Amino acid sequence: MQINSRFKLITTKVEEDGNTKKTNTGLYMAIGLGAGILIYMFIFLYGVQVMRGVMEEKTNRIVEVILSSVKPFQLMMGKIVGVALVGLTQFLLWVILTTTLYSVATVTLLKDIDIKQVQQKEQTFTVGANLDYMNMKKIEKPNIVTEIWNDFKSVDMKTIVLCFLFYFLGGYLMYSAMFAAVGAAVDNEADTQQFMMPITIPLILSFVVAQTIIQNPESTMAFWFSIIPLTSPIVMMVRLPFGVPAWELALSMTLLVVGFVFTTWLAGRIYRTGILMYGKKVTWKELGKWLFYKG
Repeated sequence: MQINSRFKLITTKVEEDGNTKKTNTGLYMAIGLGAGILIYMFIFLYGVQVMRGVMEEKTNRIVEVILSSVKPFQLMMGKIVGVALVGLTQFLLWVILTTTLYSVATVTLLKDIDIKQVQQKEQTFTVGANLDYMNMKKIEKPNIVTEIWNDFKSVDMKTIVLCFLFYFLGGYLMYSAMFAAVGAAVDNEADTQQFMMPITIPLILSFVVAQTIIQNPESTMAFWFSIIPLTSPIVMMVRLPFGVPAWELALSMTLLVVGFVFTTWLAGRIYRTGILMYGKKVTWKELGKWLFYKG
């Protein structure tokens, strides 16, 4: 006897209070990985833009005129914040466009879709002389658009968008300070390679690790990589759609702010010395000395 049957695997999450919640793992993976990729791209894109802007001002000797009116740290922060506002404006435009499309779709195309349409009904299969063969649950096959839409409505998109905004700004500000320090330390883009690698390794590592963490977002590795400031902007966004305890999210955000303040302080000490230094091949040892220069 051969039986051909189709079935659908429904995943549920057991919460701490014992309640169960229907989840869509595929959708959560897509949202988390997509948010992580966007932050990865934005940090690189705008961070390199800051570095090239600093190098251009240095090589054109414009910075000498500017520093007669402002302090080096103020100039560096102005460059970082200016590029951050450009990225923030672009992100807000995306949010406004997405919200508009969502509202239009809700009112027109998806107004008749209701999560109650997806229900399970029990049916008894009988064989021969009305003998119960087995009890099985027959699941109505909903429209694919209905199913995806109802699963999407179960995601706390407000929290994800707000956290994306925070981690984008926090990660960008932290990494762009280091990019600005590199731009101030060198005279041309070819010399940036030796300093770029240590900065980009945590970003690349977090992106690679995120593809493993997405399979087990509650693992020990996922916890630590979402807490460490250098990797948390990407890894925490990957974990967020699956649900993250409030204390872990608060700890991650706090450490990211602390990491930004510390790296900005270090970058500022390198920036103030390197921005007016020309024609010298800078080494890591030289950068270490700049950190302790007084003045």
